[in-house]
Amino acid sequence: MNAGGARQDGPMADSMPLPRAPKVLAIVQAGGKGSRMGALTADRAKPALPFGGTHQLIDITLSNVANSGIGSVWVSVQYQAGSLDEHLQHGRPWDLDRNVGGFRRVVPDEVDAVRTGGFAAGNADDLYRIRREIEREDADVVVVLSADQIFALDLRDVIAAHLETGAACTIVTTQVSRSQASDKAVVITDATGKVTRVAEKPENPESTTISAEIFVYEKDALLSGLDKAEKATRPDDGKGEDVVDETGLGDFAEHLLPQIIADGPVRTYPLEGYWKDMGRPELYLAAHRDLVRGVVRVFDDVDWPMRTLATNRGAARVRAGAVVAESVISPGCDIAGTVRGSTLGPGVVVREGAVVEDSVIFDACVIEREAVVSTSILDANVAVRAGVRVGTSSAGKRAHDDAIAVVGHDSVVRSDVVAGSQIDPGSTVA
Repeated sequence: MNAGGARQDGPMADSMPLPRAPKVLAIVQAGGKGSRMGALTADRAKPALPFGGTHQLIDITLSNVANSGIGSVWVSVQYQAGSLDEHLQHGRPWDLDRNVGGFRRVVPDEVDAVRTGGFAAGNADDLYRIRREIEREDADVVVVLSADQIFALDLRDVIAAHLETGAACTIVTTQVSRSQASDKAVVITDATGKVTRVAEKPENPESTTISAEIFVYEKDALLSGLDKAEKATRPDDGKGEDVVDETGLGDFAEHLLPQIIADGPVRTYPLEGYWKDMGRPELYLAAHRDLVRGVVRVFDDVDWPMRTLATNRGAARVRAGAVVAESVISPGCDIAGTVRGSTLGPGVVVREGAVVEDSVIFDACVIEREAVVSTSILDANVAVRAGVRVGTSSAGKRAHDDAIAVVGHDSVVRSDVVAGSQIDPGSTVA
């Protein structure tokens, strides 16, 4: 109405204020020690492991977050944090180095050391240790993601579905085999799609639907769930006194998600397309097998780029007489031998007569003349001397830890390394 009481006509007369877009905080959990990866994580955080030759695992998660338009991103890292810092560049490769919001690295044991000293014991425990920082953040929605998995997902779609259903938490799910489900958090729903419970690594899983380690939380529901679950699981020293350096929360499916399921509706969002985590050497090698076969398409969409800190190496060189088949070759490689079904990181040298098959070779390794590397993972700067054999033959490969030879960085291999061996970093195999 105008000052005289007459009706005001025009295009703005019937307009309503547009709803405010939700404020979103993404927390990328870069994990702890990753002990199941053996020699590969002796001196690095698991998300710092290379993937596809040119990227690190954490690049995949950060690229999905950045491509989804989320501008406030935290990376929570404890173990070997320095192995990630140089690569992360304060979020610059993902255009997250901003004055408002942007990139921030948080270290849980420093944030809340008085109450819960030491490393976090699980993903839920990790969130509990930074809960005060989350509480102070101006956010409506908190997206929590693991940093050691391969996937492509527009998180805007997940957030929209989360808000539409009014869920306290939305769990992004994927389908795996029944045997794989026994090593994951299995998600059980009712006929309406509402989550009724979650089971952490069940011996006999009743479903093959698992958490893809991507969650969208309503902020207050997350903080309330953390507080209630911590109080319910607070360890006792047997004398009626709390143990102050532990929370007992563990991973999400142990206590936090059951608490949130009890308090409010929890829904699922199915992830379509490829997903695999990198928890063990055989899974890491399997993902690279998928990559060279063209099953993994995360690098193929120019409109959904997987960004990383660029290498300054020149183009790869394939010499006369070399054979390269179904492989990923990174910049700076020099190949005079044979490479089949493998991924080579930057600067790898394969001499004449050498063979690399069904393997992942990190940057700056040298495979000398007549050496054979098969069904193996070689960390950076490994030298395999002439005529030496590392790993199984391709005819004998099996997708088990004991079939994969893993050689730690800066090692020199002067004699054969059998399948299933774990060579510590800096070793000389004589």
